[in-house]
Amino acid sequence: MDSRAGLAATPGALPYYVAFSQLLGLTVVAMTGAWLGLYRGGIAWEGALQFNVHPLSMVIGLIFLQGDALLVYRVFRNETKRTTKVLHGLLHVFALVIALVGVVAVFDYHRKKGYADLYSLHSWCGLLVLVLYFVQWLVGLSFFLFPGASFSLRSRYRPQHVFFGAAIFLLSVGTALLGLKEALLFKLGAKYSTFEAEGVLANVLGLLLVGFGVTVLYILTRSDWKRPPQAEEQALSMDFKTLTEGDSPGSQ
Repeated sequence: MDSRAGLAATPGALPYYVAFSQLLGLTVVAMTGAWLGLYRGGIAWEGALQFNVHPLSMVIGLIFLQGDALLVYRVFRNETKRTTKVLHGLLHVFALVIALVGVVAVFDYHRKKGYADLYSLHSWCGLLVLVLYFVQWLVGLSFFLFPGASFSLRSRYRPQHVFFGAAIFLLSVGTALLGLKEALLFKLGAKYSTFEAEGVLANVLGLLLVGFGVTVLYILTRSDWKRPPQAEEQALSMDFKTLTEGDSPGSQ
C-alpha cells in the first residue's frame, strides 16, 4: 500500500516561492545587522548603541517571524491542524516578544537621553501595529486554539482573521520603511541626497523589505495554494458542528 496515499500534493511552484521568501527574509535580517554594524556602531543594551536594538528586533520579530507565521498554513500541508495552529501561534509569540524587546530598548534609550516619545508618524504606526498584533493574536488564540467557540462562529471569524493578519503584516513593513527613512534623515540630513554609501545600502534594504512583503502576500493570496483540509479534519468539523448546532446530516 502506498504510504503517501491521502497526502495533499504540494503545488509545483510553491516551494520555490517559499524558498525565495526565506532568502529575502534572511537577507533583510542580515543586511539590517550589517547596516547597524557598519554605519551605526553595532548593538549593545547600554549607551548610545541601545537604540540599535530597536530596528534589528523589529525586523526579526514583526517582519521576518511574522511573515513566516503567516506562511505556516502554506508550508505544512499534511501535518495535523492542531500542530500547524500551535506552530503558527508560537511563531507569533516569538515575534511579539522580540518586538517588545525592541520597544523597551527605544523607550529606555529616549528616557536616558531626554528625547520625546511618540511624536512621529513612524512611532504612531508602530504603536498601532503592536496593539493590533496583540489583539489579533489574543482573539485568534481564543477562537482557534482553545475549545469553546462554536463551529459557525469560527467560520464567520476566519476571513476577518486572515484579512487582518495580512493587513497587520503590510502595516509592519510600511512602518519599518518609515523608520528606516527617519533614521537616515536624522543622521545624514542633506547628505542623503548625495548618494552616501549608508543611504544607498539602506535604500536597498528598503527594497528588500518590500520584496519580502510582496512575496509573502503573493503566496497567501494564491487560492490554489491554500492548505487543503484533511479527511479527519472534515469529519471532526462535521461532528463538532453536529454537536454544537444540531446540524446532523441524517436529519436533512
